[in-house]
Amino acid sequence: MKRGLFVGRFQPPHIGHLHAIKNIFKECDELVIVIGSAQFSHTFENPFTVGERIEMIRIMLREEGIPLDRVIIVPVPDIGEHSLWVSRVKSFTPRFDVVYSNNPLVQRLFREAGYEVKPIELYQREEIIGTLIRKKMVKDQDWRKHVPSSVIKYIEEIKGVERLKEICKTDYPENINP
Repeated sequence: MKRGLFVGRFQPPHIGHLHAIKNIFKECDELVIVIGSAQFSHTFENPFTVGERIEMIRIMLREEGIPLDRVIIVPVPDIGEHSLWVSRVKSFTPRFDVVYSNNPLVQRLFREAGYEVKPIELYQREEIIGTLIRKKMVKDQDWRKHVPSSVIKYIEEIKGVERLKEICKTDYPENINP
C-alpha cells in the first residue's frame, strides 16, 4: 500500500486542491493531507481556523465521492525553522512514502530528508489560488466558481466572507498605508 503526503493551508479548499487530490489518488492508496499553518486564523492570509479547514476538506471530499477512510487529515503548526520542519511534520503524521508538492522549499526540505517528491499537476493556477480567491471575497467578485459547492455553502454558513472583510478593515486614515 502506497501513502502520499500533500501539504497545503487550504484557505479555503478550492478546486485546484481537489484536482491535485484526485490525481494523487491515481498513484496512491491513501493520502495524508497536512494542513499547514494550523495555529493561524482570522487574518487575510489565514482567515479560517484549522477546525473549519478540516470540515471544509472533509465535505469537499465527501461531495466528490472520495472515501474518507483513504484520507488522514493532520493539522501541523508552523515552527519557524525550516531545518526542523520535516521532523515536525513526521512527528505529527503517520508514515508516508511520497510527498506531493510544487512549493520549491517543501520539495527541497523533503528531498534533503530522503523522501521521494513529486510535482502536482496544477489546475488553472493563474486563477485558482487561495490568495486570489480571498481577494475576490473581499472585493465582492466571483470567487465561488473556484470553490466546490459544499465549501461555498460552509463558508456562507459560518459567514466566512464577512469575517474576511472585517479583518481586512483598518483604523488608519486612507492617506496612510500601514
